Amino acid sequence: MSIPEDHIAVEIDALARAARAASRQTLSLPTATKNAVLARIAALLAEKKLAIQKENAKDVAAARDQGMAAAMIDRLTLSEAAFAQMIRGVDEIIALADPVGAIEAMRVRPNGLMVGRMRVPLGVIAMIYESRPNVTIDAAALCLKAGNAVILRGGSEAIHSNLALAAIIRDALSQEGVSPDAAQVVPTTDRQAISRLLTQEENIDLVIPRGGEGLIRFVCERSRIPVLKHYKGVCHIYVDKDADQEKAMPIIMNAKVQRPGVCNALEGLLVDEAVAAEFLPKVVRELRQAGVVVKGCPRACTLSADCLPAADGDWGREFLALELVVKVVAGFDEAKAYIERYGSQHTETIVTENYSLANRFIREIDASAVMVNASTRFNDGGQFGLGAEIGISTTKLHAYGPMGLEELTTRKFVVFGEGHIRA
Repeated sequence: MSIPEDHIAVEIDALARAARAASRQTLSLPTATKNAVLARIAALLAEKKLAIQKENAKDVAAARDQGMAAAMIDRLTLSEAAFAQMIRGVDEIIALADPVGAIEAMRVRPNGLMVGRMRVPLGVIAMIYESRPNVTIDAAALCLKAGNAVILRGGSEAIHSNLALAAIIRDALSQEGVSPDAAQVVPTTDRQAISRLLTQEENIDLVIPRGGEGLIRFVCERSRIPVLKHYKGVCHIYVDKDADQEKAMPIIMNAKVQRPGVCNALEGLLVDEAVAAEFLPKVVRELRQAGVVVKGCPRACTLSADCLPAADGDWGREFLALELVVKVVAGFDEAKAYIERYGSQHTETIVTENYSLANRFIREIDASAVMVNASTRFNDGGQFGLGAEIGISTTKLHAYGPMGLEELTTRKFVVFGEGHIRA
């Protein structure tokens, strides 16, 4: 039985007001207090692991009964490894420097006035996400360390997991004397709750959706609040004619096979025509042995019998599975044009030993991360030293790429005078 819409509106309005009130406390919390909250979260996660995994098992069982795709179930499951990583992520955030209060670019004006900029919390952040219950902990820990209050709205498929994790977070906040309203999980799975949340521009400063393209477009179309997002991760690797082919092979395999259901997985492989006859059959053979369905352009299919013809809709597609497309290109310019047409400004890699071309690729390819001789899978906050990330932004205001602590703050001007008045 669905909850009446007016009841949802009252509940969400109250939740947003409570978050705003809590944010007035979190914005000035000492670093020691914030770290104490996070340490308490990590300790409670370890203490209550079995109870949380029991709740998670309910979500996983329901997902299997509903025929959810294997990649989504993988994201949903709090395995031993995922649980350990969740706790480790909190510990890593504790170890990170607190950006709040740092004063940057202080300078003295000709009239003696001192003007600088101070890092400050954004305020209240709403996270709307699918499947991954670990995001509940990652997002809360990052937002709290950066001095923000956070409202978390996970998918209905993870409701038992998220409510169990929310209880841990709120308990930790209370034990350290911080308002538990600084981290709230929306308790209803009704989608009307999202729509109502997106009207709270007076109480919420930023919305970060994390999930499939459908969810993100739904949020962007309805939000009155600024949104940081990426619609999809269509990531490419370009194998240049000057590539070290032995180096290229494990990069490609890692990018496609390690975790095909994530946004930084490889979806399109571009091979320079000068090395395609030699390299392409080898890489397609190895991909096929790993269970990857390889779809290619006519030239790629001619060079490898293991390559299936690609359909028009395959180019620029985010497969999120053991599938990818392969295209033979006539050098860097064609590879660049292809990426400009089909890329999603997420992650792009070149494999080459040509230093000049590598630098052209870095300068000319527009993506949140561009890489030379490295797997696309490295576009991740933890891998970049940010600690657990809250998401990857392919918008450019105010963050581009993985968002860590610093990206959850903004800067305000601070001015020091000695009786200065303006003439």
